[in-house]
Amino acid sequence: METVVWLCVACLGLPPLSAQDPKLRATLKGHTSPVWSVAYSSDGRWLASGSGPTIQLATPDGNTPASGNGDKTVKLWDMKTGKEQATFKGHSSLVSSVAFSPDAKMLASGSHDKTVKLWDVQKGKEQATLKGHTSGVLSVAFSPDSKTLASGSSDETIKLWDVQTGKERVTLRGHTKFIGSVWSVAYSPDGKTLASGSYDTTIKLWDVQTGKERATLTGHTNPVYSIAFSPDGKTLASGSHDKTVRLWDVQTGKEQATLKGHKDVVRSVTYSPDGKTLASGSADQTIKLWNVQTEKERATLQAKSIIAVAYSPDGKTLALGSIDMTIKLWDIPAAKKTDE
Repeated sequence: METVVWLCVACLGLPPLSAQDPKLRATLKGHTSPVWSVAYSSDGRWLASGSGPTIQLATPDGNTPASGNGDKTVKLWDMKTGKEQATFKGHSSLVSSVAFSPDAKMLASGSHDKTVKLWDVQKGKEQATLKGHTSGVLSVAFSPDSKTLASGSSDETIKLWDVQTGKERVTLRGHTKFIGSVWSVAYSPDGKTLASGSYDTTIKLWDVQTGKERATLTGHTNPVYSIAFSPDGKTLASGSHDKTVRLWDVQTGKEQATLKGHKDVVRSVTYSPDGKTLASGSADQTIKLWNVQTEKERATLQAKSIIAVAYSPDGKTLALGSIDMTIKLWDIPAAKKTDE
């Protein structure tokens, strides 16, 4: 097992984690295929997970290979009890992404079956199926006002959907043809900017109102699999196949920092609600917690086969989706100031 190396943060005057190390609290079991995505509702009551069998990426002609057996479901977990509350069925292939609307009333799921589904959380029923992508849907994200849903696809496009009507509003194009699969989409906290991370190694920032590309962020040397805005919207984090996490200034489009330490693909990044910590999950079987201010590593969690990470709204729990078909919940100690 890898040894966790702690910085002498007291000597540097930096806010460390508390004396208590992060601890694995629970393992949620129920899926019969790898868990590709996890997301918390804004009130912290629910955790959603998307699952499905491992499949190949869609080919450039837009065809998605058959996915074989697997549950291809979305599950809803009660965070008070840790019990499975509901299973949403309807997708015919791997569910690659799940996202709650900010008002926690709706859940969206994107699948390699080329569709996005909207689910009523309280009723546990499918509300709509959004069709338009010509290849698998890899990522979904709601706008802060819950009125628009963005979806990124291996057809190299991002689509913006009217949540109330289920109609497509606009299609954003710009990622490189044939290698421009859009792995991740994220709205800025103010809803004015949409970011997209792609297999073409770039990140694009889009003006939501005009649908125009505002900037292209370059620096990664391999595909970008995950992006996340900081809570204040000033910084964008990205995780890549090049084994790095990068921080970008949203206003200028310039790279602020490159966080190195992972030994394999970085599959997922997520900010803590207070914006002080960034978590990154990697194929090297670790989760790293980074001090955003100092750009230094705070802690390393050992976790096998991690695909997705998500912070709870109170910042006390980190949920990990895994290839081993489980979701692991880790207790994360709060950062605190050192004594003078």
